[in-house]
Amino acid sequence: MLPAAARMRRSAEFTAAVRAGARAAAPALVLHLRPAPAPAGGPASPRVGFIVSRAVGGAVVRNRLRRQLRHLLRQRLSQLPAGSYLVVRANPAAVGLSADVLAAQLDRALARVLGQPGGTRLQT
Repeated sequence: MLPAAARMRRSAEFTAAVRAGARAAAPALVLHLRPAPAPAGGPASPRVGFIVSRAVGGAVVRNRLRRQLRHLLRQRLSQLPAGSYLVVRANPAAVGLSADVLAAQLDRALARVLGQPGGTRLQT
């Protein structure tokens, strides 16, 4: 589970990340990363939120996928800039993927959204 300080809970945080952030897509995921706003008192930890809609499946399927994504992102929190907002949107294609395939797609999309080698960063 992600630390409580690293979870996004407010609708405004999700909206800000999706509207003003960089976007990178993989077949099963879409990532939106909004860089940290002006520092207000030192470096804050990055915040992560998940969007898994009903199109993905029933409640059991959605919650299982959300837990799997949280587990994968917990290991990658250190790659995110301090104070940034990351939204991970799961597509229906994510259902049934092995953890290794999902992790590989997450890594590729994360590299793209961070502007690292491995892909072109998409601006929205």
